[in-house]
Amino acid sequence: MVFGSGMLSLVTDRDVIATPGLPPVPGPLAFGAAAVAFAGALWPALRADRPRYTDVILVAFASALVHLGALWIFALLFGVDIAIATAAVAETATSWTVVVVAGAAAVAGWAAIAVRRTEAHRPKWPWERDEDED
Repeated sequence: MVFGSGMLSLVTDRDVIATPGLPPVPGPLAFGAAAVAFAGALWPALRADRPRYTDVILVAFASALVHLGALWIFALLFGVDIAIATAAVAETATSWTVVVVAGAAAVAGWAAIAVRRTEAHRPKWPWERDEDED
């Protein structure tokens, strides 16, 4: 999310959240809330015996929605007027920022499910392997 939003800001030459009157703190806190939502939504999928790749849709959707909701709540907690908080959420929901959040969650979720489905293990040096593994 950090890389994607940074590159998005660089390419479009504007702030990730460019709403006038919004302090700089609610945006990063909303990204943090989206990361927590990502982990919370992905956990049940990874606990299944054979996780489904379609679970990534729910993970991405939950991450994006929590990001928007957390942005609104954190903006209000930091003393912003309800109109400015709503404008920040509307701007974020209609910009590429929400796509970056959902996309990052989808890619990371897919990778986590792929690792879980293949039961991947850490690589081993030749001297760490058992003799019957060769």
